[in-house]
Amino acid sequence: MINYDLQKIRAIVFDLDGVLSAETITLGTDGVPCRTVNIKDGYAIQLAMKMGLRIAIISGCRIEAVRHRYEGLGMVDIYLGAAVKVRVYEEFIARYGLHDDEVMFMGDDIPDLEVMRRVGCPVCPHNACAEVREASLYVSSYDGGYGCGRDVIEQTLKAQGKWLSDERAFGW
Repeated sequence: MINYDLQKIRAIVFDLDGVLSAETITLGTDGVPCRTVNIKDGYAIQLAMKMGLRIAIISGCRIEAVRHRYEGLGMVDIYLGAAVKVRVYEEFIARYGLHDDEVMFMGDDIPDLEVMRRVGCPVCPHNACAEVREASLYVSSYDGGYGCGRDVIEQTLKAQGKWLSDERAFGW
């Protein structure tokens, strides 16, 4: 259980590699890395947006197939090629008038720490590195790419009384 007042949360921001995709990457025959996606994470992401949460990705990844996947779920805040994630995070919260205590961030490795130290609710997958685990208020029981996104979204929507609260929950 996340030890934070989840009713405050207005936005959930995810890293991609090691969080919404597994931490290992298959290389295609053309040398382009292929990411995995978790269908249950995808369901939770689109439901959270329907229920009024702002969902975003801030990643160093530059693969456009990633953008295509998450745009297909209705996500508009997809920041790829983020060399310094905290700068992108600052632009994101300014754009939407968010305060740090209204944001949850899920990361798994060292490049995520600056943002995790800023947000009100830093969380991570089970297989995050030691430094990220120490910086987190909650460590999911799920590994990155295997449902950790669904885990934190579901907890947040339940705390806000929005999980399976109306017919929007039963469709894509």
